Amino acid sequence: MGGDRQPFAGDHVAISGRLALFSKRDVRSLVERLGGVFSADVTPRTTVIISAATLLDPPATVRRVLTEDEFCRDAGLPDLETLKSRYYSARDLRAMYSALRDEHLRYLEKWGLIGAVAGRYSFADLHVIREAAAEIERGASLPAILRSLDAERQGQLALDFQPVRPAERAPAKVLSLRPSGPAATQEAPSTRAQDIAAANQALAAKYFLEGAELDDGENRDLTAAAGAYRRAALFDPHLVPAVVNLANIYYERDELVEAEALYEKAIRLDVECFEAYFNLGNIHHDLGRFPEALAAYRDALTINPAYPEAHFYLAVTLEKLGRSADARPHWRQYRDLAPDGEFVALATEFSDTKD
Repeated sequence: MGGDRQPFAGDHVAISGRLALFSKRDVRSLVERLGGVFSADVTPRTTVIISAATLLDPPATVRRVLTEDEFCRDAGLPDLETLKSRYYSARDLRAMYSALRDEHLRYLEKWGLIGAVAGRYSFADLHVIREAAAEIERGASLPAILRSLDAERQGQLALDFQPVRPAERAPAKVLSLRPSGPAATQEAPSTRAQDIAAANQALAAKYFLEGAELDDGENRDLTAAAGAYRRAALFDPHLVPAVVNLANIYYERDELVEAEALYEKAIRLDVECFEAYFNLGNIHHDLGRFPEALAAYRDALTINPAYPEAHFYLAVTLEKLGRSADARPHWRQYRDLAPDGEFVALATEFSDTKD
């Protein structure tokens, strides 16, 4: 919601009937933040009523009667169905984490660690909430928990379901050379042309291996590696591994436009290039383009269904799209394929969640 947007400025807002989603406290908070005055009951000063049912005879002072969906629209919120499907209420969270109480959520909000939308919390907040609940169960003090989670938010710990930065998630890398695309199958028109093609491919392989060596280990030289991959692709434009690994370097540098173009080029050259689909899915995910990420991850898994991280990020993307039931099989696949994986506890928790 924009800082200067005041859709209820000058209005006295009241509720008629029991709303499906919003509590009186939710409505009061939103109305007062957006310039209005809230009253628990309809009074002679009421100018706006939010009603759960059609009002046949509203008071003469009332200028507008809003449904709950219309209130969402005026308040700049997602529509009612989106709020119901993609967000968790405090009651939902208490059912998931028995040690959690409403005051814990309020303190997490005050510290800016989570952010409620109409009293509900998104999938992006669940990592923080889950960590807080686990610490509460272990008997840690709330101030210590808040300080620890704040440190995590500042980057001392890795997992966050906001867009993941390249340093936290290494893209899938091509580790060996595969047969090139069309150039490998073309019939050579002459011995000389065949010799030139073979020499170019040998140079391309040489530069690729040089780039791979520079791109590995603790003292990686990404600038030199990128130069080697470019030379490899220059000598063999169909050398997909060089294109993918060069794209990975752009991705790590947060140069996403360049990385995306190269991953798409790799897919045009080799429609079975798993790494390009998976890494392209990561870019779409990082930029909040969740339907596109979903398609890319699915394409990647069609090629390599045994890659656990593809199942993990597909599950995360489905959760962000409000499709928890569709996400569960992929949480389970990640858990089964990577029983010692970094996110196995989270995957186990969500794979066992019921609708």
